[in-house]
Amino acid sequence: MREIVILGSTGSIGVQALELVDANPDLFRVVGLSAGSQNLPLLFEQVRKYRVPIVGTTASRDAWAPLAGEVAVIDGPSASTEIAAISCDIVLNAITGSIGLGPTLAALGAGNKVALANKESLVAGGPLVMAYGADRIIPVDSEHSALFQALLAGKRDDVKKLILTASGGAFRDRQDLSNVTLDEALAHPTWSMGPMVTINSATLMNKGLEIIEAHYLFDIPYSKIEAVIHPQSIIHSMVEYIDGSTLAQMSPPNMKGPIGYALGYPDRVKGATSPMNWAQKQTLDFAPIDMTRFEAVSLAQSAGELGSIATATLNAANEVAVAAFIKGHLPFSGIVEISKRVLADVDKSSRGEVRDIADVSAVEENARMMADRYIKELSH
Repeated sequence: MREIVILGSTGSIGVQALELVDANPDLFRVVGLSAGSQNLPLLFEQVRKYRVPIVGTTASRDAWAPLAGEVAVIDGPSASTEIAAISCDIVLNAITGSIGLGPTLAALGAGNKVALANKESLVAGGPLVMAYGADRIIPVDSEHSALFQALLAGKRDDVKKLILTASGGAFRDRQDLSNVTLDEALAHPTWSMGPMVTINSATLMNKGLEIIEAHYLFDIPYSKIEAVIHPQSIIHSMVEYIDGSTLAQMSPPNMKGPIGYALGYPDRVKGATSPMNWAQKQTLDFAPIDMTRFEAVSLAQSAGELGSIATATLNAANEVAVAAFIKGHLPFSGIVEISKRVLADVDKSSRGEVRDIADVSAVEENARMMADRYIKELSH
């Protein structure tokens, strides 16, 4: 029986992880949950269903009156960080945004393994996270899970390059992105995700951040990491070896596969996801990314070459810009423009690595202030 803690339990990844627990009660036991305050009824339901002994939330303690006496509650902004430090077999970090870095570090610091679905932990604090060792982290993003699996088939010295696949988001076939609406940006053709990740997929910033994530996870230089458009999202990523062989991990576009792989590793969870139906005709298409329309990918690679100060800056600026777009304060085309301007502003001083989490916070605060200023300028 593997004891697990799930951070972000009411989000898409958290909900699917609990469905895997339902399907495998002999394999997993939930010993802790955390979530924000947006969906407390679901969190209450999860606490009761899985008889969780302790839960963390950003909601005030008053909101927990319905569960008084049933569960130990940690509330406030550091709740997930405290829950992550509970002794367990593995912590699934499914929090969205750079607020997930603290819990990742807390889990690793407590000696726990981490099933990492929070890419911002590596984008904002890659050197801090990887200092605990790559063997303590199992990636949950479908692309990095695919790379993780394909890399097991060969020697690291024989790797020529990593190829991440991208669905292309909502606008892979649309040339004019000047009048994109929020509803259009949230209409992802393949995946069902939260608004931040979905919009990042529409700009392809998500793919840029995943390149940074792959660099840290697998200790591969940026010059050996690329991305291609693959609309079907069946091949989740590929590893090309020096002999010309390319190994790909394939499965239907369903996150339960990589979630199950991370939670069960090194064992596989039987029936975690449905397999491909090879009795049906399958078409696999690939195309290069149009870097003119989707500048976010090259922007992220440029930030990565500068170091973690720059990647933390880019991530924070992008978070502010996406939030402004969602609120109607910024056009879709302004998201990457804001990130580009902020990164250019700090470019001369951003060559280097963050030293601790306080460093990350300072870098992010500065980036957010600059992003807010540029958004106000654009709106006028």
